[in-house]
Amino acid sequence: MEETEFKQKLHLVMGGKVSDPRSVEFQDPESVHVVGVFSDYDNAVEAWRGNAQRTVDDAEMKYVIVPLHKLLTPDAL
Repeated sequence: MEETEFKQKLHLVMGGKVSDPRSVEFQDPESVHVVGVFSDYDNAVEAWRGNAQRTVDDAEMKYVIVPLHKLLTPDAL
């Protein structure tokens, strides 16, 4: 039986108020909104876009996509 290796590429989508829109330094890290963890980039982008567009009128709000797979297995890139 042939073994197939599944390469999961997890992405975290989160957001909150930032101190400077050019950075990702959150004003209150304890109140960061965790949207969720997604198994692929396309679903993460969809979740990010929905949340970012909903808060577009608030210049202090920022949502980001964090590539967890790069943090969990940096040698596997």
